[in-house]
Amino acid sequence: MAIVQVNVQGLMVDPYNRAYIVVLRDEEQDNLLPIWVGNAEASAIGMALEHAETPRPMTHDLLHHTIETLGARTLSVVIHDLRENTFYAKVHLLHGDGEVTVDARPSDAIALALRAACPVFVDTRVFHLSQTDEVKAWLENLKPEDFGSAE
Repeated sequence: MAIVQVNVQGLMVDPYNRAYIVVLRDEEQDNLLPIWVGNAEASAIGMALEHAETPRPMTHDLLHHTIETLGARTLSVVIHDLRENTFYAKVHLLHGDGEVTVDARPSDAIALALRAACPVFVDTRVFHLSQTDEVKAWLENLKPEDFGSAE
C-alpha cells in the first residue's frame, strides 16, 4: 500500500444535493479527494478547522480526551479503501509499546485527526478509484472561494 499525506483543504456544500463535502489535498501531486459527509461530521470538522471552543465536549472531543486519558495517543488516520462509493479509514493509536488500529468512518477519523493534530494519509489507489469523469470535471472547476467551513 502506497500512502500520501493529505491536508484538509476545507468543507463545501454540494450544489446539487446540499450535502457536505470535505476535500482532502495531496500537496505533492496536487490531487484532490472529495468525501461526502453527514451534517454532524461536517460541523465537527468545521469546528476543528476553525479551532472553535465549545462549553462542553462534543463527541469527537470526548473521543480524543478518552484516548489520551487511557494513556494512548492518536498517531495517524489512513483512508485506505473505496468500495461501492463508500470510503474506509483506520485510526492508528499508540498504546504502551504497541500500535492499535481501529476501523472508522473517514469523516469521524478526520474530525479526530484534526483534534489530535495528527497526520491524515490516503492510499494512492483511493485517489484513482474516486476519479470518475464527473468528479474530475467538477474538481477541475473548483475555485478557492468554493472552500470554507460548514454553513
